[in-house]
Amino acid sequence: MIVLAGDIGGTKTNIGLFEVRNKRVNSIIEQSYPSSAYLSLADIIEQFLAALEKPLQQQVTQACFGVAGPVENNCCQVTNLPWFVDAQQIEQQFSWQNVKLLNDLEANAWGLAALSDGDFICLNPGQKYLANASIIAAGTGLGQAGLFWDGKRHIPFASEGGHSDFSPATEHEYRLHQYLQEKYQGHVSWERIVSGMGLVNLYQFLCQDRQQQSPSWLQKQMIEADAAAAISKAALATDSTRHDDLCLQALDWFVHFYALEAANQALKIMSRGGVFLGGGIAPKIIKHLQTGSFMKSFVNKGRMQNLLQSMPVNVIMNDKTALYGPAIYAESH
Repeated sequence: MIVLAGDIGGTKTNIGLFEVRNKRVNSIIEQSYPSSAYLSLADIIEQFLAALEKPLQQQVTQACFGVAGPVENNCCQVTNLPWFVDAQQIEQQFSWQNVKLLNDLEANAWGLAALSDGDFICLNPGQKYLANASIIAAGTGLGQAGLFWDGKRHIPFASEGGHSDFSPATEHEYRLHQYLQEKYQGHVSWERIVSGMGLVNLYQFLCQDRQQQSPSWLQKQMIEADAAAAISKAALATDSTRHDDLCLQALDWFVHFYALEAANQALKIMSRGGVFLGGGIAPKIIKHLQTGSFMKSFVNKGRMQNLLQSMPVNVIMNDKTALYGPAIYAESH
């Protein structure tokens, strides 16, 4: 079947047309759009369809979108965009037979079925069981989802765990928590720390806490480009003129917190079937994740250390997973 699938909610909105058979996904055409340049998802769909040849347009009757936010009654107020997405409205506007919305990480979880071993990098081989699994993804925000093992297959389910309370554990972390409470006027979620904006928050806190200023070249990069990318680039740079120690400390802290929350989620879901790191950040800092610091923090749960060591932990390296998932879901339903 032909499915129009989309990944909605980040700085970019990705849409593609796919042919799906038995969870095998073949891409026909894909496009990426800057989300902030459009007033709605429907505006992007119109532009995407207008670029297709008419015979191909006529084949589109099914659509499924992964959306960053809680989905209720096939509608979603996107968390990090001023968009309200109503699947029924889209269905009527484009005269389609069926349109479905999924939480974006639920969509990623569905996409795992389309991946092969080469799409992952292993951080911990563990011992894989036929059991529940979990997926956590730091990017524009912090997405989380679970995969329930029903005895025959994994069934993905949505979560908004990234918005649960961050829990400081040391004096330094308490100062961070206080800094973020003041910045966000109250509630401090894990997303404020483990995400692109989270890395920026960590760096800015360290600058204030250590009473240090960013070098001028870094300030320029943070203003002109993506601030989080500039920080991670400066952290990992081998050239001393483009390396910044405070950026490296921020990135180390980010990896520590990423591991802590991944382990929290894994314990709650009993992810003996595997823990998957998705999103855009993990593949970009993969060498840093492979140093062992991530797994050291991941298993640091007292009496549960052996349980966590037994869980396979893998980084998803295929950036199309979020598009494959909605396509597979549409075929499955």
